[in-house]
Amino acid sequence: MMWESWSQFWDMGGYGLYVWGSMGVTSACMAIEVWQARSAHHQHLAQLREEHEGHL
Repeated sequence: MMWESWSQFWDMGGYGLYVWGSMGVTSACMAIEVWQARSAHHQHLAQLREEHEGHL
């Protein structure tokens, strides 16, 4: 597609709210997924450290 101005690009032929809203929700879900995975990873490592220290 070719747009003549940035306002046409952001408008997306009248579907801009849907398009950009969907992009925003998708980006937020992906960021939350990364955050949850990192949090779980750090919790698991902490649990392993505690178990290892208990055996020493």
